[in-house]
Amino acid sequence: MSMASTAVVTGGAGFIGSHLVERLVDDGWSVACVDNFSTGRRANLIGLQGHHRFRLVSQDITLPLELDEQRLGAQALFNLACPASPVHYQADPVHTLKTCVLGSMHLLELARRHGARIFQASTSEVYGEPAVHPQPESYRGNVSPTGVRACYDEGKRAAETLFFDYHRQHGVRIKVGRIFNTYGPRMGEHDGRVVPNFIVQALLGQPLTIYGDGTQTRCFCYVGDLVEGIVRLMATDDRVTGPVNLGSADEITMLQLAETILELTGARSRLIRQPLPSDDPSRRCPDLARARQELDWQPTVALRDGLARTIDWFDGLLRAGQPRHPARIALSA
Repeated sequence: MSMASTAVVTGGAGFIGSHLVERLVDDGWSVACVDNFSTGRRANLIGLQGHHRFRLVSQDITLPLELDEQRLGAQALFNLACPASPVHYQADPVHTLKTCVLGSMHLLELARRHGARIFQASTSEVYGEPAVHPQPESYRGNVSPTGVRACYDEGKRAAETLFFDYHRQHGVRIKVGRIFNTYGPRMGEHDGRVVPNFIVQALLGQPLTIYGDGTQTRCFCYVGDLVEGIVRLMATDDRVTGPVNLGSADEITMLQLAETILELTGARSRLIRQPLPSDDPSRRCPDLARARQELDWQPTVALRDGLARTIDWFDGLLRAGQPRHPARIALSA
């Protein structure tokens, strides 16, 4: 990668996107960050304000991208633009689906014109309620096309279809990563996902909300580890298109997660139960064989260590009463 390399990151003001943008700038890239700020926050990028290799573009990717292509000369496109929390992607499901489909088409056309590599942030949600465990990339999934999560699940599946069709039909150089549950600093404190929910509730001394019986499982990957996986996938040669699972393979129940966060925060909060949301998967765990083989990658940050960093960030956020930007969060151990 030369110092002149330019990347476009859509959704770059979001939780994962902002960490990726920061990593790319640190690695010497010039980065155009595109975001419509539906869930992303300018505060996530405050550490890059005024940097000569960073610029911010306010744009919704469901519309044709308004970028100066003569000036752009992008070698790499990273598509992370889509709400990833049910509370957000279900708020406007039609727009969520348009973001997945129309947004992907606009970016794939940009990649085709520039001969650029393009990364698609797909998701473990393409596996739905899995009948295979853990989930390899070859598993085709068990997704409801009519359920309340379908705008996201099926939207991401359709985006993958577009990526592979552009690859076969136009020779676009694609990389598809299926992202599993990721956590860390800069998650939205009200975004409805379990890690920020539990941490904020514990820090405020509120009861922790368990949905269902709490035996459903997830595997949580620290954001720095995930960003490393994305960077490594993008650096592979053109024969590696993906999809590649990116996440942790350490499975934990929601009850165990709650107990760990209570221990780390010292909170005495009790647990309360609510009904399990519709179409919420009971188990989710990636098969990482392909990531280890193709990327020489697997997570390195232990869950307790990553949670401690995340708790510290949320504690500072709550004490300040507003989002804060920690100077150069530790992205990996």
